Amino acid sequence: MTRVRSDDKRSAILAAATQLIVAQGLSAPTMRIAKEAGIPNGSLFTYFPTKADLFNQLYLELKSEMAVAAIEGVQESEFSREKFFKVWRNWTQWAVSFPDKRKALSQLNVSDAITPETRAAAHKAMRPLGALMEDCRAAGPMSKVPMGFVALLLNSAADATMDFMSQEPKHARKHCMDGFDAVWRMMM
Repeated sequence: MTRVRSDDKRSAILAAATQLIVAQGLSAPTMRIAKEAGIPNGSLFTYFPTKADLFNQLYLELKSEMAVAAIEGVQESEFSREKFFKVWRNWTQWAVSFPDKRKALSQLNVSDAITPETRAAAHKAMRPLGALMEDCRAAGPMSKVPMGFVALLLNSAADATMDFMSQEPKHARKHCMDGFDAVWRMMM
């Protein structure tokens, strides 16, 4: 007999996993995740057959959510700098607004539990951001640098910007702009 799955329960499991990854790391037990989600331990496995499956789904959902937030309100007709700034602002704002999601995603990003297939699916969700980054760097000093290296530099600058935005909320807008200016100078 197949159990009926509830979107609310699935969401509760993912939310609980996010919170416990932040609090306990990737070693957070599934029993604790189920308890925090308000479901019996065995029910968790109705939604995610293994802990690795849960982590892969959480990683994919967080990456997709971040990508959707980053491109919100961006118009194709805008100039590259304007588009890139909107994406930067949206991306950093998402991270500051959802610090636990950002922290969980950081831990999942370095986990061996995340499969190459899941990473490829997340990369696909991020494709519009990659295309914009490629367009912005095409004529600049980073045009001959491998895209993976450019992405790591961009992520490092974004992490520093997000940290300062979180630590000094009064100056978040200024930190966002300063981070963007640094990245834009690097790319263009």
